[in-house]
Amino acid sequence: MPTGHSREPGEDARVARTRADVARAALDVLVRRGWEEVTHSVVARAAGYSKTTLYTHWPSRVDLIAMALTAVDSIPHAAPTGDLKVDLAAELRAMRAGTVERNLGRVYVALAQWGADHEEIADIRRRLVADQESRLRSMLSEVSAAAAVDAAVAMLTGAVIWPILMHGLVPGDHVIDAAVSLVLAGVDTHR
Repeated sequence: MPTGHSREPGEDARVARTRADVARAALDVLVRRGWEEVTHSVVARAAGYSKTTLYTHWPSRVDLIAMALTAVDSIPHAAPTGDLKVDLAAELRAMRAGTVERNLGRVYVALAQWGADHEEIADIRRRLVADQESRLRSMLSEVSAAAAVDAAVAMLTGAVIWPILMHGLVPGDHVIDAAVSLVLAGVDTHR
């Protein structure tokens, strides 16, 4: 699992190690067992620390969930080729691979659930979503107006994330290719 953490300025090495260990353990619990299991006792056991240590540094369950979510590294992006259709499809394939390989479905559920009520988690959600959508937005903004870009990004990312979250299915290349073709057919490239 990625750590998502580096030592903060002036932070004791032991505290940094504890933070990284707890972040990894909390993320592992989240992706393997779901957000319901991200509790002080489960994470303490998984990280090899006492519940007292966890309560001292992360007093609430929201703090633990936020710690888990900050440990999520960005999904790698596809290398651009200059062909919009090919690049959009490649970016969606990279999103699919990162989501499946890292078992991020449960992370997305936690982001939606907890981000609605907790600003710290909402900030993490905004950061992760912005990173994941950045390449799609960049490519599409070169050929279309902002409102169309927003709609196109929603449709393209939905073609990948919706089947995973709502149907438990990984969309195949044919679904990704069809989504890209449909979106590009509807994009007004004459801004």
